[in-house]
Amino acid sequence: MQKVDKPGKGKGVAGFDERKNAAAAAKKAMLEKWQANKIDVTDPAYLEQQAIRQAAAAARAERDALRKAEKEAAKAQAIADRKAAQDAAAAQVVADRLAAEAAEAEAEAAQIALQAQQKAARDARYAARKARK
Repeated sequence: MQKVDKPGKGKGVAGFDERKNAAAAAKKAMLEKWQANKIDVTDPAYLEQQAIRQAAAAARAERDALRKAEKEAAKAQAIADRKAAQDAAAAQVVADRLAAEAAEAEAEAAQIALQAQQKAARDARYAARKARK
C-alpha cells in the first residue's frame, strides 16, 4: 500500500481508487507477462522441438520394446536350458539304472557259472572217489 499526502490531512493510507488502479495495473502486467511467454504453436522452432521430442519418444519406445524382447528371449532360453538339464539328468538316471541292472545280471551270471564250476569239480571228486573204491 502506498501512503500519500492528502491536503489538509497528515500522512494517510491510499484511497480506494488508487488501490483499485494499482490492482488493475498489476493484473494487466501479469497478463502481458503471461502472453509474452505464451507458446506459438505455428512457430517453426516450436514445431522442430516437437518433432525432436516425438523422435526421441519413438526411439525410447523402440529401445524399450527391444529390451523387452531380449528379456523374453533370455527367459525362454533359461527355460529351455533348465528343461534340457532336467532331461539330461533323467536320461542319466535311466542310464545308471540300466548299467546297474546289467552289472547285477553279469554278477548273477558269474555266480551261476561259479556254482556250475564248483558242482562240476564236486561231481568230478565224487566220481574219482567212486572209481577208487
